[in-house]
Amino acid sequence: MQTLLKFRYFFILLFLFSCADTPKKNSEVKISGSANTEVEEVIEGTEKVILFFGDSLTAGYGLELEEAFPALIQNRLDSLGLSYTTLNSGLSGETTAGGLNRLNWVLNQKVDVFVLELGANDGLRGIPLDQTSSNLQAIIDLVKKKNSETKIILAGMQIPPNMGPEYTKEFRKIFPDLATKNNIPLIPFLLENVAGISELNLEDGIHPTAEGHQLVMENIWEVLAQVVK
Repeated sequence: MQTLLKFRYFFILLFLFSCADTPKKNSEVKISGSANTEVEEVIEGTEKVILFFGDSLTAGYGLELEEAFPALIQNRLDSLGLSYTTLNSGLSGETTAGGLNRLNWVLNQKVDVFVLELGANDGLRGIPLDQTSSNLQAIIDLVKKKNSETKIILAGMQIPPNMGPEYTKEFRKIFPDLATKNNIPLIPFLLENVAGISELNLEDGIHPTAEGHQLVMENIWEVLAQVVK
């Protein structure tokens, strides 16, 4: 219960096409009212904030909110007595362009650690690589402009070879190149030990199961732990 009281969820009511846009379970927090809806619980103002900014992988597509990796990170933080609150700002179907467009609203609150998890939908749709790289760089720049003290972590992503081997190879390089250029920590591959393993993914073969999210959390924690401790 302590974790649920501390965990805050941010949603934007947008209808986007994605690799999978079927409804989540009815027991999740509902979206209602205006296009921008914030559902949150009261937390102590002295706690630092970790914001996970991403797509359906961050949102926990097909799962209960507490099964997604941002909530699992909150559990880990609490177990270690670290005063951080995690915010889940994942949106199913989100591209890097869409993320850039909604970023100003998301950054209305102070963010101490910003975990950037976007790009998978760009790759699956064959969006030009230079656009994806440019959008991710613009997101990084805007986060720094809003608060130069915010620590940014970039989540690396890989895609199936549907768009051809050259596109797939160059897509994978975007993330380490940006991490090096901006001198920010990189999660080498968010879905390491999860992608391509049927029992760790939903029927679509793309989105992790609850067990898969546990492993994704460990991939993130390996890098995040060095930032929050």
